Amino acid sequence: MNRTSTKVGGKIPAQPGPRETKVGSVAAAAQQESAPGATPGSVIPGAGPALRPGERATVRLRDTGPDEPPRYAPEWLELREPADAAARAHELLDPLRIRLANLPGKAGLVIHDLGCGTGSMGRWLAPRLDGAQHWILHDRDPYLLHFAAVASPRSAADGSRVSVETRRGDVARLTPDALAGASLVTASALLDVLKREEIETLAAACTGAGCPALLTLSVAGRVELTPSDPMDAEITEAFNAHQRRDGLLGPDAITVACEAFSERGATVRVNPSAWRLGPGEAALTAQWLRGWVGAAVEQRPELKQRAERYLQQRLAACEAGELRVTVHHSDLLALSRPTGGAS
Repeated sequence: MNRTSTKVGGKIPAQPGPRETKVGSVAAAAQQESAPGATPGSVIPGAGPALRPGERATVRLRDTGPDEPPRYAPEWLELREPADAAARAHELLDPLRIRLANLPGKAGLVIHDLGCGTGSMGRWLAPRLDGAQHWILHDRDPYLLHFAAVASPRSAADGSRVSVETRRGDVARLTPDALAGASLVTASALLDVLKREEIETLAAACTGAGCPALLTLSVAGRVELTPSDPMDAEITEAFNAHQRRDGLLGPDAITVACEAFSERGATVRVNPSAWRLGPGEAALTAQWLRGWVGAAVEQRPELKQRAERYLQQRLAACEAGELRVTVHHSDLLALSRPTGGAS
């Protein structure tokens, strides 16, 4: 565990030391995106299929064996951060603020961010909440935790101090006791890479501690591309099947999470949080296309030849500024019944 006071904010810093990723920078990724004959697998780690069978998100809710190599490259997380920020459901902030304002005690908020990555959730949410905040950032990847700590926000909406603590490793055996004193649990793009029992564990821990949860950007299984193409639906179906492999919930995660929190007495609200990608987001769109098509081909190898032609046509349209993509997500706010464990 590393405790870091928030002294600086801003751009994600250069990564400390060598790291094995397929792409070393967003600029290099852009070069790959336009490279002739590039395949659906030429993606920044995290944008497409897992690097090895069995790899998972950067945080898990139970022990599953030795550490695995990180799945997400900071370049991918940085590339998607503006689209994430624009997509998150602002409508959920007012009920969350009301709940946090009514918490007992005046010592400030304690916020656990699960699978924090480079800390984009904190950079988005901390400046939108009043009062002193202490963020506990959880991730398995020490490089991502480094970025999250150094680029964390310095102050809350009202100018109050924001501090950060990082914790490396899985959120194993998550229990209400582990969330004792927590004001809020957050996560971004996490639910859809969990299994049913992991979401049940998360819901039980939050509701048992009386702790609200803001869980954003879960894939909804729907994508709209303009102009349309006959293969759009086929790629979407194969991608969704890939998301559900090995018992993962993928597009079903929001429904399962709603049920899990509601059955434990929480009030649940779900709002849409779609990426809306146009010519101004061409680098992200191109990288997303590679990952999306790559996952579909990994799930259905018989699509490979047609999918490669489809991908090259889509990348050409993207480069020409002619492609628009809506990637549907959902944000969930679960307001658990307060208990003595909340602060």
